[in-house]
Amino acid sequence: MISDRLFVYGTLMRGFDHPMAQLLSRSADFLGTATCCGRLYRIKHYPGLVLSDDPADIVFGELYRLRERDALLAEFDMYEACGEGFPEPTEYIRRMLKVTQADGAVGEAWTYVYNWPVAGLPRIVSGKFLEM
Repeated sequence: MISDRLFVYGTLMRGFDHPMAQLLSRSADFLGTATCCGRLYRIKHYPGLVLSDDPADIVFGELYRLRERDALLAEFDMYEACGEGFPEPTEYIRRMLKVTQADGAVGEAWTYVYNWPVAGLPRIVSGKFLEM
């Protein structure tokens, strides 16, 4: 089964006055806070997640259940500029990854992984975009 869950860690989180964040809050059910294994970097005014095998590397975000999965993922693919028609390598790629909810439940969710080099970019050591 393809997951209907989306893990967000940047400008799509609650509290951002962004049209795509508003689309997410209108079209999905907020399941709570969650974490994944990765490193967070400041790209510009937004963050990028790079996957990591180190359990000490934790990124904090929010988990949503998409009500119309395919339509919404297509919208977010366009927003992240990784849908059809964007030149490779795209800045982000959508990947399924393991996320842990606040109550310890582990599941899989889609997220957008940063796909360009991070050399020279500042790392957000806390793993929390709001603390950059």
